[in-house]
Amino acid sequence: MSVNKVILIGRVGQKPEVRHLDGDTSVANFSLATGEKYKNKQGEMVESTEWHSLVAWRKLAELAEKWI
Repeated sequence: MSVNKVILIGRVGQKPEVRHLDGDTSVANFSLATGEKYKNKQGEMVESTEWHSLVAWRKLAELAEKWI
């Protein structure tokens, strides 16, 4: 079994949507925008934004609800 780790640094798109499931389990859904700026072959500055859909469970969902 292998584990992949990703660190995303960006801006939150909207307040997290938090649900509380049976057994007192919390789930938070929210979006995060990451961007980059670079010069293309013609020397022009190019800016791109990519949106990520994130899901946080249990304690992380509670932290997202409180702090985001």
